[in-house]
Amino acid sequence: MSALLPGATLGVLGGGQLGRMFVHAAQRMGYFTAVLDPDPDSPAGRVSHHHIPTDYTDVDGLARLAGLADAITTEFENVPAPALVHLSVARPVSPAAEAVAIAQDRIREKAHFVGCGVACAPHAVIETADQLAAVSGDLLPGILKTARLGYDGKGQQRVGTRAELAAAWEATGDVPCVLEKLLPLDFECSVIIARGGDGQIVHYPPQRNLHRDGVLAVTEVHAHSMPEAIARQAVAATQSIAQGLDYVGVLCVEFFVLADGELVVNEMAPRPHNSGHWTMDACDMSQFEQQVRTLAGLPLNMPRQHSPAIMLNLLGDLWFLDDGTEQAPRWADVLALPGIHLHLYGKAEARRGRKMGHLTITGADIGEVRSTADFAAALLGLPIPLSE
Repeated sequence: MSALLPGATLGVLGGGQLGRMFVHAAQRMGYFTAVLDPDPDSPAGRVSHHHIPTDYTDVDGLARLAGLADAITTEFENVPAPALVHLSVARPVSPAAEAVAIAQDRIREKAHFVGCGVACAPHAVIETADQLAAVSGDLLPGILKTARLGYDGKGQQRVGTRAELAAAWEATGDVPCVLEKLLPLDFECSVIIARGGDGQIVHYPPQRNLHRDGVLAVTEVHAHSMPEAIARQAVAATQSIAQGLDYVGVLCVEFFVLADGELVVNEMAPRPHNSGHWTMDACDMSQFEQQVRTLAGLPLNMPRQHSPAIMLNLLGDLWFLDDGTEQAPRWADVLALPGIHLHLYGKAEARRGRKMGHLTITGADIGEVRSTADFAAALLGLPIPLSE
């Protein structure tokens, strides 16, 4: 398609924080925006020019979005793929419904990784009792993951024996699952790329990530965050995965780096990603501007990181004392520190485990950034040290 220039309207399915940051990026560049999200008080809907408060499968709502928007994207992978198919009849949609559908199903996702020549953890598909009985003992201990609707550690159970595996599968309701062998990890990382309709790909430096209870807690990005050979391999694998999908948009792929240095892919997200939020403050172009550019068919430029960065996720737990009393975090003290960038997502209510915002710390060198990040974490009551 020909490029959509500023003044056009860009639509997004989903009204969470990722949609909100996309809307901000699009508006800064001169675009109008339209959000479809069933929550009338959604973070993205509150800041968009247009908000359509209907379900993602509501035909009238989808028609209204197609009537307003010149092109449409999504901010989360569990938007119903048929809704994207429906919209694509009338408007350009990226990423395409098929790419989103693959990311929604771990079984299809792993098959795609293997087909692209990217190594996965040893695993088995479990959809029937016969497949359960046939699981190799070499995969235990392992992690049983539901094939669909799993994110931030949801839908996952550790199992050590066949009896535990059988009980875990029964607990899921015997839904399709993947059993992955537990592997000795050194660290986790992710890569964010943007791919245009012409096949051009740009990427950010690979990000070193720390998860707690299945939720991203800390991301570090600097010259020494991981061995250069691992970084190059992760970028190449992500590009291969994107090309295999003929992907258009922003894509994040998460990896495990094993104790022996081997790189294995974990999963992909067909959208901007929590681990890429640091790009808003430490790069000359954020992942959300890249999302705008890919959707609008604009040229892509290789982003440049101008500062080492650490990002801290801010969950709703920070708003509560140990006795359950609600209390605002110490924002004034945190904001007095050098190189601090606070992003809150406009969510009306803090809840434990809910992503409320993030903090990015930048500085002249990683030693300075780490020192400030540790101080900020202490002020907020986050676990110290930040890395493991």
